[in-house]
Amino acid sequence: MSANNRWLNEVRWDDQGLVPVIAQEASSGDVLMFAWMNRDALQRTVEIGEAVYWSRSRRKLWHKGEESGHVQKVLDVRIDCDNDVVLLKVEQLGGIACHTGRHSCFFRKYFADGRWEAVDPVLKDPQEIYK
Repeated sequence: MSANNRWLNEVRWDDQGLVPVIAQEASSGDVLMFAWMNRDALQRTVEIGEAVYWSRSRRKLWHKGEESGHVQKVLDVRIDCDNDVVLLKVEQLGGIACHTGRHSCFFRKYFADGRWEAVDPVLKDPQEIYK
């Protein structure tokens, strides 16, 4: 491994070679989404300045916004105190991070009566995003 990639060794990868990642909108502080990265995804993210994740279901790299156009421009990459969670501070192009057409994937709120309810609006119909 080259000296330029030694920083990747500081990440505490899980037994599947993955690390959890939180994407946070830099301007508002909103938590946009949670995803996973492998070494290639994190390295590619740093190289191109846009979020690239690892899709566990499709078992391949996933460049956020590749299909939807809702790219995440990475402004800052941080790691937590245990080196086992990555935080990306991003500019969310198009204002939509969630495949449901919402700003954030965290749009459902728990209420004391035991129900979860969608409290954030759909900004764009997913049928229009992924046609």
